[in-house]
Amino acid sequence: MKTTFFALLIVLLVISISSFAQNNNQSIDVIIDNIKSDNGTIKIGLYNSKQHFLKKTYKSISIKAKKEGVKVTFEDVKEGEYAISLYHDEDNNQKMNTFFKIPIEPYGTSNNAKGQFGPPKWEDARFIVSGKMVTQNISL
Repeated sequence: MKTTFFALLIVLLVISISSFAQNNNQSIDVIIDNIKSDNGTIKIGLYNSKQHFLKKTYKSISIKAKKEGVKVTFEDVKEGEYAISLYHDEDNNQKMNTFFKIPIEPYGTSNNAKGQFGPPKWEDARFIVSGKMVTQNISL
């Protein structure tokens, strides 16, 4: 009887711990507006560190462009600091087109951060994920 009770107790403990761990992860909604055409794809990158910002995404999503705007959700995101960068790949060539390293396709970042004489800085684009749903509205 004691063995059965302890086995049941251990199973309940494991279930409650795994349930708690799953609930610690958050979601980030990204709402994108000011899309000029339905052509191409919106490429969205989520970054989880300053050293990877605009270099290596933590998670990424692609979605068909729609003039009326689009919404995507990054699921299972741990609490911490993040930034988002996105661009409208109008010709679907899987890269941001530039002219002398200046983007010629529409782009945006979290907090609608803008760069001066270069890309936006991590400090301007970063936001905190902590205990609640986060929404970022980004205009192209």
